[in-house]
Amino acid sequence: AGPLRRAARLAGAVAVLAAGLPLALVIGRTARRGAAVARWSRLFLRALGIRVVVRRGFSCLGGSARARAVRDDGGPALLVGNHVSWLDPLVMAATLPCRPLAKAEVARWPVVRTLAAGGGALFVDRDALSTLPRVVADMAAALGRGESVAAFPEGTTWCGREMGRFRPAVFQAALDAGVPVRPVALRFVEGVGECARPSTRPSFVGDDTLVASLLRIVATRDLVAEVTVFPGVRLDQAAPRGPGRVDAHGEPGRGEWSRRGTARAALARITEAQVRTALLPDSGRPAMAA
Repeated sequence: AGPLRRAARLAGAVAVLAAGLPLALVIGRTARRGAAVARWSRLFLRALGIRVVVRRGFSCLGGSARARAVRDDGGPALLVGNHVSWLDPLVMAATLPCRPLAKAEVARWPVVRTLAAGGGALFVDRDALSTLPRVVADMAAALGRGESVAAFPEGTTWCGREMGRFRPAVFQAALDAGVPVRPVALRFVEGVGECARPSTRPSFVGDDTLVASLLRIVATRDLVAEVTVFPGVRLDQAAPRGPGRVDAHGEPGRGEWSRRGTARAALARITEAQVRTALLPDSGRPAMAA
């Protein structure tokens, strides 16, 4: 992109950020928060020159005795996707109204902190595993109130051409709340038509900085965020919800931990496999919306 287009995109992004601050202070926990955050996210992505295309994925769970695909009934779900960029929560929110799970560092960034809190973000400290049960409980509570929650179980960002393994911990929130898990694959593409190719420009890895990433994004022409939404997944024999049986010290017994861990691991494997299918070369499908 030329210098004038880059400057226009940066100016537009700043304007959308400024407009979002009073909105974040007003919407709070209102019933319209999801729709308002979705519109704001789409506007911010568009200001950066990013177009969002949503595709419908399909489930192939043959041979799985424990899991089944479920029809979308408009209810809450735990949305899990691969992690490429700091843009991912915005892309997810622009596609499906949800509360994103963000790293605790975001809560220390000026302006972004206010926007994230107003948008209903939940925060997790990846360096303090002792806080994970509380985060999972907060996620389950939000799901129980009818709010979808978006998480990125890899735990860190990848370049977009490859992805990591899904860690099972966050899947306990869906089991506790009794809601399905919906896999969502994120992929960035630049160019149009036959010239379109996977792009790593939005990736946010290593020692990259937010400013460097932002400048790289606004300098990219014809950048598209492809979102593939799969049907929800449930386990036929899910682990018991809630705290379950406890020992004399008030802690879950060894058998209880084993049953929960098996269910979480099964959901992690199934959803990871589905997301990977959407990242394969030539895996494009007809778009639902743009």
